[in-house]
Amino acid sequence: MRKILLLLVCLFFLNIPFSYSQILPERDRAVLVDKILSERFKRVLPDVMSRSGIDMWVLITREYNEDPVVRTMLPATWLNARRRTMLVFYWDEERFKLEKLAVARYNIGDNITSAWDKEKEPDQWKALMELITKYNPQKIGLNYSDNYGIADGISKTDYELFIKALPENYKNKVVSAEDLAVGWIETRTALEMQLFEELVGITHDIIQEAFSSKVITPGKTTTEDVVWFLRQKVTDMGLETWFHPTVDLQRDSEPLESHITAFTNHSEGQVIQPGDLLHCDFGITYLGLNTDCQQHAYVLKDGETQAPEFLRGAFKKGNQLQDILTGNFANGKSGNAILKESLEEAKQAGLQPSIYTHPLGLYGHSAGPTIGMWDAQEGVPGSGDYPLYENTTYAIELNTTVTLPQWDKDIRIMLEEDGFWGANGFKYINQRQESLLLLK
Repeated sequence: MRKILLLLVCLFFLNIPFSYSQILPERDRAVLVDKILSERFKRVLPDVMSRSGIDMWVLITREYNEDPVVRTMLPATWLNARRRTMLVFYWDEERFKLEKLAVARYNIGDNITSAWDKEKEPDQWKALMELITKYNPQKIGLNYSDNYGIADGISKTDYELFIKALPENYKNKVVSAEDLAVGWIETRTALEMQLFEELVGITHDIIQEAFSSKVITPGKTTTEDVVWFLRQKVTDMGLETWFHPTVDLQRDSEPLESHITAFTNHSEGQVIQPGDLLHCDFGITYLGLNTDCQQHAYVLKDGETQAPEFLRGAFKKGNQLQDILTGNFANGKSGNAILKESLEEAKQAGLQPSIYTHPLGLYGHSAGPTIGMWDAQEGVPGSGDYPLYENTTYAIELNTTVTLPQWDKDIRIMLEEDGFWGANGFKYINQRQESLLLLK
């Protein structure tokens, strides 16, 4: 297993004793999570508030019904919000100063300061309105959104109570904080990217172990056995999966499944045989980040030392489609524009493409520019219109259908690798699969 986690971070940032042989213990994880959060408040939040034009962001949530954005702002020792939690961020553009306040009985970690004395003002809503009046914002952002569930976190109850308590002269200043919420969720820091590279490496290593003779005995092991190996492996490592993994296969004697069938779990599984083309969809969660990878393996037949040339050639078409897609990334370009250009270019190159790439990071299916969905190849209104910004991460998810005369059928090369878009362009976070994994 890859050396983990994380020599540079632990030694230079935290001075935590570190062992390569294990995932960080919970106490050390908490220190690192809070370090990441502090950096995000210092580097990410001022930039996205300035970009959004919203000078006050109000987030209101309740315990066990947490706003998805609030969940990403809680310190490591807060597993949930407490009672009704109110956060107020005020950005003074002229002074380049960010106030981080909580209308709560106590500070929220080291980053957000309590601004409510309940003994002086027992009414929490009135205390919130006093803060709003004090800072006199020009725009008050609330987390409601048609396009992103992640940015739609305020409940109907809290929205109505907020508007009822808000002074009349501020009601026309309330706006959707969609762009602000998405900017916060999608933007990665340098420290997060150090962690992300290691995390994707761990994901790749687990897949390689799953597609090996340590796990699979052809003629005996089923695809569902491999699925549960992946789940158990992650649990045994002290990590989590953010979705139930899938493992499926394609072979010469069975027809190509439809997209809707291919994206459905096969609970009964299929026995893996020599000559099968295996595929998995697998991602893990650790230290507040999520990975999402799809890779292929080939089960060698007796006497084979490599996959047949026609399968290797088919796999290269998947890499070709990846290159076409990421080659169309550009700052400010919408997800729909990237999708349209990439599909046209791929078809001109003789491919049969399907692209369904999504933002990745604090959530698996995260917020940012959606670049197609498997059942929306014409574009995605709303989230597909959002532009590409630097320092953002994506699951480069797609497939290309390839006709194999040798099997007298079509197959589908389905790939997904995690990538970063930054000042120097696009790069894969921890490389990508460029040849089939081989299983003897």
